[in-house]
Amino acid sequence: MLLHFIRAIFIIVIAAALYVSISTEMTNPDKIDDASQSDIRVTFVGGLVLAVLVLFIDWLLPKKSLKALAGIFFGLIVGIFFSWALSLVLDMVNDVFKLGLVGNSLQVTKWVMGICVCYLVISFVTQTKDDVRFIIPYVEFARQSKGIRPLILDTSVIIDGRIADICQSKLFDAPLVVPRFVLNELQLVADSADKLKRVRGRRGLDILHKLQDIKGIEVQVDDTPPPGVDEHAPVDQKLVALTKSCGGKLITNDYNLSKVAQVREVDVININDLANSLKSIVLPGEPMVVKIVKPGEEAQQGIGYLDDGTMVVVEDGRGKMGEKIQITVTSALQTSAGRMIFGKYEKPFRESNGQPEQEDNKNNNDDRNGGGKNRYFKNRRQYSQ
Repeated sequence: MLLHFIRAIFIIVIAAALYVSISTEMTNPDKIDDASQSDIRVTFVGGLVLAVLVLFIDWLLPKKSLKALAGIFFGLIVGIFFSWALSLVLDMVNDVFKLGLVGNSLQVTKWVMGICVCYLVISFVTQTKDDVRFIIPYVEFARQSKGIRPLILDTSVIIDGRIADICQSKLFDAPLVVPRFVLNELQLVADSADKLKRVRGRRGLDILHKLQDIKGIEVQVDDTPPPGVDEHAPVDQKLVALTKSCGGKLITNDYNLSKVAQVREVDVININDLANSLKSIVLPGEPMVVKIVKPGEEAQQGIGYLDDGTMVVVEDGRGKMGEKIQITVTSALQTSAGRMIFGKYEKPFRESNGQPEQEDNKNNNDDRNGGGKNRYFKNRRQYSQ
């Protein structure tokens, strides 16, 4: 609405300027002949046409870039300087070689030469603005990040949903930016014919709505196209380019995208790495209670899970399916997919009073402390691969 008002004011100001100019010319009606009247009409109509042409160009370019404007302005200044220098050279060449350029011919030559130089410099600067700083130190047409850096959300982290819980804990105070192409991808997933994808897409849209309702969290939908990236490029490539151009941080669950962003020197926050860093630390020799839910891949192995989803591999736990047992931690393995804990069975765990029940495992202890160690190291190598 404000833009339409500014355009209307522009037309009114142009029309008023033309009217004042024509009124000044018509103060002496006796000196106005048919030719002068024709010139006045041409001036008025030409001014209005020029104003409409400017508005039409403004309408054709709805997405304007401040970096492009800075590049044009810088190129214009440099072009004018070179044009002035070349005009001096032209005067010297005209005097030395007797080219015969005088009066209007010399001025027209200078104007044409200046316009061509300005055009070439502006075109060069706008196309190579990212490399100008290598030629002119301390001059770079790039957005400088000051204050809080925005957080760019990936499709995977929106569908995952843990970002909403993190924001509710007030861990992030920076604005969350959802690029338009990420929102479009999320919409495509929600409209998918596959039931599983459709459920995931709708969950992502619900998470976005939940983020918008969190107090103190600003969620922005950015329509800015990533610089230097084709419109049909992959979403991951657009995310890296947009994050780098705005000086923000990329939030994702995609391991490969994290590595690509790090290669491009883009700061990345991986929610999986953040979750792993917040898990409790266990040391070898500590007791732990775990419920065996399934057998392991090796003989006498049992598999259990902690409340945070950490897998626990228990030696001699296969025979304790569905039971809670007390184990002793032998080691912990941290991988990109998560954490894995290895332990050995010690004694059963009684639910009634929470006290461990004693069991005579003297013969089994000899086997675990001897031959069982070989199986443990073998299994550890297998799970770590």
